[in-house]
Amino acid sequence: MSDDDLAVISQIEPTLYSHPWTVGNFKDSLHSGYSAWVMEISGNIAGYALVMMVLDEAHLLNISVAQAYQGQGLGRTLLLYMIEISQRHQAANMFLEVRVSNHKAIALYESMGFCEIGLRRHYYPTKTGREDAVLMGLAL
Repeated sequence: MSDDDLAVISQIEPTLYSHPWTVGNFKDSLHSGYSAWVMEISGNIAGYALVMMVLDEAHLLNISVAQAYQGQGLGRTLLLYMIEISQRHQAANMFLEVRVSNHKAIALYESMGFCEIGLRRHYYPTKTGREDAVLMGLAL
């Protein structure tokens, strides 16, 4: 992922989330040196993911597949790649947060070996308040 990708990503992001990342969030992540990747199909950005490496831990910050490309296994492919990248950086574990209401994502993570290790109360904003996040982890 580069700054040049952010115009397209900023168009995809609000179609997927009620409280999308801003261009500034992505720029800050890029400039902080986070591992940031785009998945392209026929020259179009189909998905993207960002991982923050901290010592021997990888924190999956964002993983997204554009609506037009969902249901094709691309989220799984992108997640597998982020796990591989984290292993190359000698990460021992990968962690992530996911909305408790995002059953599809939770099922994907569980199918990849992630386990629930905690709950972060009122972690995500919603239109009417806050929503809990499931904290999940995977030993790499």
